[in-house]
Amino acid sequence: MTFLQGLDLTAVFIFGLTGALAASRAQLDIVGFVFLACLTAVGGGTLRDVVMGRDTVFWVAEPLMILSATAAAVLVFFTAHLLESRLRALEWLDALALAVAVPAGVGLALSMNAPWVVVAIMGVATGTFGGLMRDVVCNELPLILKKGELYATAALIGAVVALTGVALGLSSSLALLVCGLSTFALRAGSLLFGWCLPVYRSRPPRH
Repeated sequence: MTFLQGLDLTAVFIFGLTGALAASRAQLDIVGFVFLACLTAVGGGTLRDVVMGRDTVFWVAEPLMILSATAAAVLVFFTAHLLESRLRALEWLDALALAVAVPAGVGLALSMNAPWVVVAIMGVATGTFGGLMRDVVCNELPLILKKGELYATAALIGAVVALTGVALGLSSSLALLVCGLSTFALRAGSLLFGWCLPVYRSRPPRH
């Protein structure tokens, strides 16, 4: 298994946990758990692979990805009741998954010699699209759209950090490591300290 495949597998498992936690909050059956876990786990990577024109989508080429997401669903089905706050656990696991999936997207785009703008977009898409699909299916406001939260912003800055590292001569592996750490630090800061972007506030028109 290559380094990038390892990143994909790790992201799939952790995102699968978040999908299953969302299913537990919606009180679904085991099939619902598996569906939401798999949807969340492979959504971002599937979008990335289709847009980048890969011959085979990553989870089709390596079915272990789907099995990993399924295992995550079963694990959460039998243990979710032990958590004090499933929403808080979901948010932190999602932050961890984001920090793995963004480097996976960036790494693949770099390996295909994509332009820097595309590399950044693929990092954000890989990290956020699965969670977006999960939240939409569960009729929740997607994390990516919550007021001011550093979510897509954390993913974008992480991708830019990786691009900067490569431009400065870092190895791709080290650049992706710094990318993941930067992404997680920003997302964790948003969860712990309320770091956020300014939001639009309507004002009465001036006469």
